[in-house]
Amino acid sequence: MFVRQDTKLIKGCKANDRLAQEGLYKLFHAEMSRLCFRYLKSDELAQEALNAGFLKVFQNISVFDGRKGELGAWIRTIMVRCCIDLARKEAKFHEVSSQEEIADIFIAPAVLGKLHAEDLLKEIRRLPAATQLVFNLYVIDGYSHKEIGEQAGISESTSRWHLSEAKKQLRAMLQSAPNSIDKPTENKKTT
Repeated sequence: MFVRQDTKLIKGCKANDRLAQEGLYKLFHAEMSRLCFRYLKSDELAQEALNAGFLKVFQNISVFDGRKGELGAWIRTIMVRCCIDLARKEAKFHEVSSQEEIADIFIAPAVLGKLHAEDLLKEIRRLPAATQLVFNLYVIDGYSHKEIGEQAGISESTSRWHLSEAKKQLRAMLQSAPNSIDKPTENKKTT
C-alpha cells in the first residue's frame, strides 16, 4: 500500500500535479522538518532549508528512480545537503592542522540516560553552527570525517576538531544542567 501510494505521488509530482505535490509534502514534512531543526541553529534557518529542500525535490523528481532506492532516503539526502549548504554559509569553521591533538571526550552514560531527546536536541542546537553541523553529520548520520570534509569544504582534521569540540561543549552543558546527573551530596548528616 505504502509503495503504491509513493508510486502514485511520484507520478503525479512528475506530471506537476499540485495535489500530488501537496500529498508528498504532507507525507514527509514532519520527518524532514525534524532533520532540518536538528542540523541548523535557528528555527528560521531550519524552515529555509526545509523549503529549499522540498523545492529541489519537486524540481528534480523526474530523475528519481525507485529501482535505485527508496523515496524517503532520496528526499532525506536532498534535505541533508540543503542543511549543509545553509550551515556552511552560516558557520565559521576553525581550521586545524593535522598535527594538532584532538582529545576524545567522554560523556558519562549516567548523564545521557537522564536526558530526553528534546533536551539533548536543545543542547546540540546551542553549539556553534560549524561544530553542530559536524556533530550531526558524524554522530547522528554516520558520515566519515572524509565525507564531512568533502561536503562542508573543510579538512578531515578540522572535522575531527569540531567533533571533539562538540563533545567537550556538550559534556560541559550536560553536566552543568540542573538535575542532569546525580551529584553526590557532601557533608551528609546521618541520624
